Amino acid sequence: MTRRLRRRAARDGPAAHPHPHPLDWTALPDDATLHLFARLGYRDRAALAATCRAWRALAASPCLWAALHLRRLDPAAAATLAPRCAPHLRSLRLAGRAAAEAAPFLRAAGLRSLRLSGCRDLTDAALAVLAARHGGLAELHIGPDPLDRISSDALRSVALCCPRLRCLRLSGLREVAADALADLARHCPLLHDLAFIDCLALDEPALAGLTSLRFLSVAGCQNIKWATASASWAQLPSLSALDVSRTDVSPGAVSRLISHSTTLRLICALNCASLEEEEAHSPAAFANSRGKLVLTINRTISKFIAADAAPLCPDTAVKDTMVFDGCRSSSGKRNGVSQLITWLEWILSQSLLRIPETNPHGMNQFWLDQGAALLLTLLKSSQEDVQERAATTLATFAVIDDENTNVDPARSEAVMLEGGIPMLLDLARCSRESLQSEAAKAIANLSVNPKVAKAVADQGGIAILTNMAKSVNRLVAEEAAGGLWNLSVGEEHKVAIAAAGGVKALVDLIFRWPAGTGVLERAAGALANLAADDKCSLEVATAGGIHALVTLARSCKVEGVLEQAARALANLAAHGDNNNNNAAVGQEPGALEALVQLTHSPSEGVRQEAAGALWNLSFDDRNRESIASAGGVQALVSLCQECLNASDGLQERAAGALWGLSVSEANSIAIGREGGVPPLIALAQSEVELIS
Repeated sequence: MTRRLRRRAARDGPAAHPHPHPLDWTALPDDATLHLFARLGYRDRAALAATCRAWRALAASPCLWAALHLRRLDPAAAATLAPRCAPHLRSLRLAGRAAAEAAPFLRAAGLRSLRLSGCRDLTDAALAVLAARHGGLAELHIGPDPLDRISSDALRSVALCCPRLRCLRLSGLREVAADALADLARHCPLLHDLAFIDCLALDEPALAGLTSLRFLSVAGCQNIKWATASASWAQLPSLSALDVSRTDVSPGAVSRLISHSTTLRLICALNCASLEEEEAHSPAAFANSRGKLVLTINRTISKFIAADAAPLCPDTAVKDTMVFDGCRSSSGKRNGVSQLITWLEWILSQSLLRIPETNPHGMNQFWLDQGAALLLTLLKSSQEDVQERAATTLATFAVIDDENTNVDPARSEAVMLEGGIPMLLDLARCSRESLQSEAAKAIANLSVNPKVAKAVADQGGIAILTNMAKSVNRLVAEEAAGGLWNLSVGEEHKVAIAAAGGVKALVDLIFRWPAGTGVLERAAGALANLAADDKCSLEVATAGGIHALVTLARSCKVEGVLEQAARALANLAAHGDNNNNNAAVGQEPGALEALVQLTHSPSEGVRQEAAGALWNLSFDDRNRESIASAGGVQALVSLCQECLNASDGLQERAAGALWGLSVSEANSIAIGREGGVPPLIALAQSEVELIS
C-alpha cells in the first residue's frame, strides 16, 4: 500500500518602491476626503475618523449618514449611533428581527425608506412600533422571508401611522383582509406601489379600492380567484403594471385584463404553468395585446421589451442588449418609464430568486437562453437590493446538488460567456459588505466548474478572494474562503493561491472565527486541498496550519469541520519523503490523540479521514509508536470490525492504518491480541483492489 493524498475533486508583481514624495492624506480638500469616506464601509470609515480631529469632523458630515445598511443592530448600538445619524437618516436597511426591534432606538424621525430582511419572526407589535416611530415613511419593504406572525392588524397600524406611504412590499403574509386594504385606501392616498409576495390569502375585490395604485405584484400567491381578480383589477384607474409570476393565473384572466384595462402597460407572468401551456399550443397567444407587454419565460424578455419599446419609450430607439438602460433615458423619465423599469427590475429579481428554490420543470432552457444574461443585467441595477438578489440567484441557479456542491456546467458557463466573471469580481471589491458576500458566494459556486475557475483565476480572482478572506465581516470572509476552497481543487491554482498569501489568510481565519462553523469548514477544506501539493504543504506548516488544524480536530464538534481538518492533516502527513511535515504533525501536542478519538465519530466521513491521517502518519517510526500509545491499535481494530459493510474508502484507510502500525513487531502482536486478524482477513477478501 502507498500513502494516499485526499483531494477534493501566482504571479509575482514588481517590488514596491516607496514613493519619493509621500502623500499627506490630511492635506486633501474636504470634498475629496468626503468622497473617499463615502466609498468606505462603516468600520473603515470609523477607523479613519479616529486618526485625527479634522477627519473626525468630516466623518460626522450629514451626507455620510443619510443611508445605513446594517446586518446587525442591537439597542445599545442603535443608541450609540443615534446622536450621529438621527437628524440625517433617510434610508435604512436592516437584517433580522432583533435589528428591526432595535431600529426605534435610532430615533430617526425623518426616516423615509425602511427595508428589512430576515425578519420571519417579526410580530404585529414590533411592526406597529416601527410604523408609529417612523410616521414619515414613504417606502416599507419586508422580505423575502415569509412574515408568518404578521396579520392584517399590523397592516392597519401601518396604514394609520404612515399616511405618506407610497410603496409597500411585504412577503408571506398569512392573510390580507378587506378591512386592512380599506384602511390603506383611506389613510394612504399616495400609495402607488403595492406588493404582496407569496401571501396565503388575499381579498381580491378589496384591492380595487386602492385607486392610486400604479404597480401591483401578487407573485407567488396561489389562492387567488382569477375571475374575480381580473374583473376587479381591470377597473383600477391608474394601474400601469401587474406582476402575477409564479401563480396559477389563467389565460382567460390575462386576456380580460388586456381587453378591459385602459391603463395597463405591462403584465409580468414568469413561471406561470397555465400561460406557458397556452403559448405551447398557440405561440401567437397574447400577440394581440393592444400595446400591452406580456412577459413570460417563453419570450426573450429584453428582446421583447425592445421590440415593443414604442409604448414604453416612444422617443428612444432601444437595442435589446441595452433595453433597461435605454428605457431610463431622459425622454423615458418624462413618460414615467424610468419608474416602470425600476419596478420591473425589482420584480424580476424577486421572481428569479424564488424560481431556483423549486427548480420547476421546463426552466433549464430559460436559464441558458436568457436567464443568465438577465441576471447579469440586474447586477448593473442602481437598486442595491436588486443587485444583491441577482448575485444570490447567480450563486444558486447553477447548483444542482447542494450536498455535493455540483453545478450545471452549461448554466455556469453561460454566466462566464455573458461576461459575468469580471462583473462579479468588480462587485466583490465594492464597499458594501452585503454585496461583497453575495458576489463571493456566486464566484465560489460557479468556480466548481473548472472552466469558470480558470476564468476567475485568469482575471485576478485569487488575489481578490484572498483579500476578502481578511475581512472583519464574517459572512464576507466565509464566502471568500469558500471561493478559495473551490479554486484550490485545481492543481494549477494551488501555487497561485499560496503566492497571493492565501495560505496565511486561511490559517488566520481559523483563529479569528473559532465559533464560525461555516468559515472553519471552508478554511479547513481549502487548506486540505492546498496541503495535497508538496510546495504548498510547506507553506501551510510554516503559516501555523498544523497547530490550527489540530486545534480544530481537538475542540470542534461540527462534523463537516472535523472531516476537513482530518483530511488536511492526512494530506500534510503524506509528503514524508519530501519534507518533515509528517513528523511535525505527530509532534504537535494532542494531534495523534485527537485523530484516534475521531475514529469513533458517528460520521463516516470523519472516521475515513481520521483513519487516512493515521495511515499516513504511521510511516514515521516515532509516530507509529505514539499512535499505539494513544490507543490507536484498539481504535483501528474496532474501526475495521465496524466497517466491513462501509464505503470502499473507509475500508481502505482503516486497513491501511493497521498495516502501517503492523510494521512494528510490538504493534503486530497488539493487533492480534485485540482481535484485528479476522476483520483484516475479511477486508483482504474485499473487492476493493488496494485492500487486497
